[in-house]
Amino acid sequence: MHFIVGRTAFCLLLMALGGVVGHLVGAWTHQFQEWSSWIGAGIGVTLAGVRDGRYGHRVMEWLRTGDSVGAPRMRSAWGELAYRIERAFVQRDKALASERQRLTDFLSAIEVSPNGVLLLDADAHITWCNPVAADHFGLDPERDRGQRVTNLLRMPAFVELLQGPDRQEPVILPFYPAGLSLQVATRTYGDGLKLVVSHDVTERQRAEAMRRDFVANVSHEIRTPLTVLAGFVETMTSLPLTEPERLRVLGLMTQQTRRMQSLVADLLTLAQLEGSPRPTADHWVSLHELLGQMEAEVRGLSHGRHELVFPDFTSTRAIALGGSQGELLSAMTNLATNAVRYTPDGGSIAISWRVRATGEGVYEVRDTGVGIDREHLPRLTERFYRVENSRSRETGGTGLGLSIVKHVAQRHGATLEIDSEPGRGSSFRLVFPAVRLQGARAHAGIALPA
Repeated sequence: MHFIVGRTAFCLLLMALGGVVGHLVGAWTHQFQEWSSWIGAGIGVTLAGVRDGRYGHRVMEWLRTGDSVGAPRMRSAWGELAYRIERAFVQRDKALASERQRLTDFLSAIEVSPNGVLLLDADAHITWCNPVAADHFGLDPERDRGQRVTNLLRMPAFVELLQGPDRQEPVILPFYPAGLSLQVATRTYGDGLKLVVSHDVTERQRAEAMRRDFVANVSHEIRTPLTVLAGFVETMTSLPLTEPERLRVLGLMTQQTRRMQSLVADLLTLAQLEGSPRPTADHWVSLHELLGQMEAEVRGLSHGRHELVFPDFTSTRAIALGGSQGELLSAMTNLATNAVRYTPDGGSIAISWRVRATGEGVYEVRDTGVGIDREHLPRLTERFYRVENSRSRETGGTGLGLSIVKHVAQRHGATLEIDSEPGRGSSFRLVFPAVRLQGARAHAGIALPA
């Protein structure tokens, strides 16, 4: 406002000055004296107009440069106008910078999102995607930008999902080249633009498949002995049996009952392993006691049918393992009893303990049994996985022993190593890290059979 007041005062000053000049001119010429005031006013207005025109030219030149700051400073209406335009430019630049930063932050958040995000235009051309989406769909975020996504992903199910209406629930699609199962959802926004969100559910699908297989296997394993028991009970109640027949039926019923008891016990062991905290390394268990209990179990199961070789117990008295005594005994006994079950009568089973130069402790069970084909080795620790179902049931195995061993090993920071060859036996090793080993680093090994 003070600029406008100043401008008005300055114009009046110019008009007064013009009036004085007009009066002097009229007095000098003695003519047009009655027009002197008008002439002066015209001169004043002309001078004011020239001045305003110069100021206006400066403002226009500044606007032509496109500079948002550095407006000409003038004590006039043009100066006020330039100042207000400059302030509007600065506020606009701040607002644009703020929005640009918001967009950058938003895209950065999507970049690190665990879900894949793919943006498509109205013609299904890729406008942007984050690294997760690029990994899911096998895209290159830079090279494939602007490409039609249906030309890059030639999957009928994906094309149908993209071209169809939005669904409330996402769809699970298998992407075979990457070996993934993706949960994909599409949403339309703006003027026909598409948002594609993907989530990797491969592990979840695999876990659900394992759960279904587990339930089916448990149901089958329990139903079989129950069917046998039900048949024997019906036989004993409906048929007159001689004493030898009755004893034989009772023996078979006892065998099936023990099989179910073993299965339930192994299932409870697995549930406990999966639901309990990891054993600490500061609870020390005597290796001498573990090997002694394991030996008693093995000798009782073998009944003298095999040649059994055990380590010298006296050399293991000074050695202790860090962890849970029950879990360690379960793992060691499972490996040893498996060797008994799958080694024919007269075969040899050797159990050893030694300490490697790295400080790792190695518990090894080696047998001269039937052996295992290489193709089965990666799956041996899966629940209920059996190389030969009939052989496993004949020997009383539940199909959970090696799965228990694997869980115990993982909980104690150990690894399970398996070597086997059909017709030449197998070797199973539990390798414990040095931090889980306490005492003398002397081995208690024995000469293993060839």
